[in-house]
Amino acid sequence: MRTRLAVDIGGTFTDVVIEHDGTRRTTKVLTTSSEPERGVMQGVQAVLAEAGIGAGDIDMFVHGTTLATNAIIERKGVVTGLITTEGFRDTLVIADEGRFDQYDIFIDKPEPLVPRYLRLPVPERIDPAGGIRLALDEGAVRAAAAELVGQGVQSVAVGLFHSYVNPVHERRIGEILREEYPDLSVTLSSEVCPEVREYERLSTACANAYVQPLMARYLTRLDKDLHELGLACPFFLMTSGGGLTRLETAVRFPIRLVESGPAGGAILASRIAAECGLDRVLSFDMGGTTAKVCLIEDGQPETARTFEVDRAARFRKGSGLPLRIPVIEMVEIGAGGGSIARLDDLRRITVGPDSAGAEPGPACYGRGGTAATVTDADVALGRIDPDRFAGGKMALDLDAAASAIEASIATPLGLSGTMGAFGITEMVDENMANAARVHAVERGKAVGDYTVIAFGGAAPLHAVRLAEKLSLDRVVVPTNAGVGSAVGFLRAPVSYEVVRSRYMTLSQFDAQAANDVLTAMQEEAEAIVRAGAPDQSLVERRLAYMRYVGQGHEIVVPLPVRALTADDVDLLRQGFVTEYEKLYARAIPGADMEILSFALTVGTPPDAPEALTSVADGALAVPTGRRQVFDAEQDAFVDVPVYWRFDFAPGARIPGPAVIEENETSTFVSARFDAVLNSGGYIIMERRAEAAKEAAE
Repeated sequence: MRTRLAVDIGGTFTDVVIEHDGTRRTTKVLTTSSEPERGVMQGVQAVLAEAGIGAGDIDMFVHGTTLATNAIIERKGVVTGLITTEGFRDTLVIADEGRFDQYDIFIDKPEPLVPRYLRLPVPERIDPAGGIRLALDEGAVRAAAAELVGQGVQSVAVGLFHSYVNPVHERRIGEILREEYPDLSVTLSSEVCPEVREYERLSTACANAYVQPLMARYLTRLDKDLHELGLACPFFLMTSGGGLTRLETAVRFPIRLVESGPAGGAILASRIAAECGLDRVLSFDMGGTTAKVCLIEDGQPETARTFEVDRAARFRKGSGLPLRIPVIEMVEIGAGGGSIARLDDLRRITVGPDSAGAEPGPACYGRGGTAATVTDADVALGRIDPDRFAGGKMALDLDAAASAIEASIATPLGLSGTMGAFGITEMVDENMANAARVHAVERGKAVGDYTVIAFGGAAPLHAVRLAEKLSLDRVVVPTNAGVGSAVGFLRAPVSYEVVRSRYMTLSQFDAQAANDVLTAMQEEAEAIVRAGAPDQSLVERRLAYMRYVGQGHEIVVPLPVRALTADDVDLLRQGFVTEYEKLYARAIPGADMEILSFALTVGTPPDAPEALTSVADGALAVPTGRRQVFDAEQDAFVDVPVYWRFDFAPGARIPGPAVIEENETSTFVSARFDAVLNSGGYIIMERRAEAAKEAAE
């Protein structure tokens, strides 16, 4: 498409990118938390004016946002009720009976989004094969609905036992609720998460119901504002799984948007990895509120089916609310530019997870913030030019940053203000490095031979130090890195993934039943994708989630994209053994295998990336000025050259230490690294040979 527009709402900044006739223009505006659409419209109007076109000239609009996630974490969703099968009222509390810390007798787990008095049971029962054992008591449904509405409930989740295999009772409850209370928002677990495991299914349904009215109102308002501006093209939303879906689907299932912003970043990093011929990549996205790390191998990010929000313990799997949705797997921590630094009870510097956000923002923003943040530390260390922040649109207050750091960190520890600022950056960099180590180890990976791809407003400032801590030798900073996730939105395919549970063992494989499920899934996914890509060719991927009989968790096995037959049992068995041996280095001979669920993705084929090359023997770049930047090893400020990124051509070399500035971010090159621009204009920072030898020793 000739003209494409993307918007990414973050906790601090809203990023806007427009691509028109091969030219890309970008802007960053502060996120307007109370009315996010105001910031979006401000940014859209700015880039349209810069491009010299009208809203009617846009062929495609893509949007990503963390608003759904924030509403859950901050508990700012609507009053929500749950109607469930009699006897299962407390499933959300019982959960899976696991404890993320078995030795902590005072363990705190997140409170369910729906309190017990709003979780109402009704008589009905369906067995695991889909047979009706107890008919639905419609009178009890009407009584439960009246009680919930009387309690001020605005949205209802319906989650019945075994509804994933037979949704007839859930659908009837939905009909009754809509007949009795047309303004009530209704979420059926059989639609949002038709999978086995009732706790995860109910948790996902409740989370969708909790944010659905908020997201529907926001997206409807934004759609109205854009149409009034003259926008007439399709409106797409980025999903957590890395695909694009239409506005109507996003309004029904906003829970699929919880990681839409970070997913865009992973899509961008995957494309850059393919362009640069990198097999192993550590995607590093650091914005104003959070930092995200994702492992990418052979151009594909790791994916998962479960994601946790509102974790009670940082880095602790099982301490949050599970959402069973397709998602690009990554670790996300409260380590952004706006993350607040303080001293803990042991007088140690801690950073995050809370953030100053955009309102009031870091102390240096001059908007009323007084807490010391990572951005304040970067300003105090000379890494950010206060007069050229955000392209000079927003002057920063160096004195306010220094005062905040001295008051909360330096003076209590008896340090100079500069060392207090350095302590903040060291702690946030170590937090991110530790998160990357844990994320890699949990997946059986060693990050020692990976390349860092850094993007987001703050990542290029911290990427080299992250690489040093992880003993990595190469960092790539793409063009427009400061708005990287929004750029990634424009590279994502229009796609949709459907997952459904259908249990069967390979010893009693039912090819017809499997084909019936896959056909229904294919029709559902293609209908959604065709609404956004009516004339494009589509590609399809099919998977089965399998395990040995009696095991508790499944692994992913690829399926052929065709009708299955009884003769495919051997194909499925061998596929499972191959994937199982990759994970565990052995198989279990003679053991039967079972399929729990099928997954199917339909989407447009991704654009083939253009191969980029390094440019050898380039001349030294000419700096535009010099600035004092703190060097911790010398415990002093040193004179460092400053470069404007777009002043020199590919092949230009920049020896470290140096600062490379652009409108949306700045890249810091440490004394151990040198930088060069490749044929695509990407900054490639590589550790010097002597520094690499020192790191290896």
